[in-house]
Amino acid sequence: MAKNKDQDIEIISRNKKARHDFYIEETYEAGIKLKGTEIKSIRNHRVNLKDSFALVEEGEVYLHNMHISPYKEGNRYNHEPERKRKLLLHKNEIRKLIGYTTQKGYTLVPLTLYLKKNLCKVELAVAKGKQQHDKRRDIAERTAQREMEKAFRRQQKGDY
Repeated sequence: MAKNKDQDIEIISRNKKARHDFYIEETYEAGIKLKGTEIKSIRNHRVNLKDSFALVEEGEVYLHNMHISPYKEGNRYNHEPERKRKLLLHKNEIRKLIGYTTQKGYTLVPLTLYLKKNLCKVELAVAKGKQQHDKRRDIAERTAQREMEKAFRRQQKGDY
């Protein structure tokens, strides 16, 4: 729902779990090939990126498991909610992604789905999976940072 007036971007959905589960190496902006009822559902914020991922298949990049709810006013031409969707990238970007995904441990994860100048875009990240102890360490660091900020605010107020 956030709207950035400088670039006319409306954020539709974020994959919050992606930054928790993965180290983000590099990000790309990609368009998505959609059907008419899909874009109408996206404009109504009826989309979920939670378990979605991208794969390179035969020189093309496809997004899997992105759930777009069927359009309520749609009829028999309504779309399948979890079909694979083609991502629109430049050829040299696809070659880079092929290079990354052939390395062990790297995967393609969508971070954000947004509308930019009335076109649906996805922020695609090249990511490496975190292990359980890495996730725990990140949580501990965030908690410690929050505690330091609280203490600093209390000190500024004079509440010691």
